[in-house]
Amino acid sequence: MIETAVAYTLAIFILLAAVTTALFRDVLSAIVVFGAYSLGMAILYTFLLAPDVAMTEAAIGAGVTTILLLLTIARTTRPSTDELFEQINVPAVVVAGGFVVVLMTLLPDMYAVGDPDAPVWGGGVLTETPSLYYIQETYADTGAQNAVSAVLASYRGFDTFGEAVVVFAAGIAVLLVLKREVFT
Repeated sequence: MIETAVAYTLAIFILLAAVTTALFRDVLSAIVVFGAYSLGMAILYTFLLAPDVAMTEAAIGAGVTTILLLLTIARTTRPSTDELFEQINVPAVVVAGGFVVVLMTLLPDMYAVGDPDAPVWGGGVLTETPSLYYIQETYADTGAQNAVSAVLASYRGFDTFGEAVVVFAAGIAVLLVLKREVFT
């Protein structure tokens, strides 16, 4: 019961942070709320037992991206705004609000974390799932002794490559904003 309350609280926080980020016209306020959104997503991924995704979200989303955006506005001119919510884009708010309503109606249909009736667990024991396939067929498919390495390098090779490119691009962007030489 408490897990469900935590999941709902995180989902509501994330949705509110996303909508608030979109509505703020003050760049600094939007960046700070976006950082909170990314941190909320990292906590949600941890709660959903995806620590690798949580660490990436915390490092890139809440960490590097927030710092990069703050450094960017510190090095450029910041437009002054008298009001926090000036010139709200009504069609965008309607579309975002509709999306939030759809997500909130789908949320009760989600299985609780660790629910024995969830399709992946089949009563607490792995049944015919992708996880079981990877465990049983990794060596035959890839020749790799380590199942984790096989999944990252073979089954999810393009995804892993994409993540490496994002991390590299974020590092280069930070170095460029800080005006340091990339190649020494």
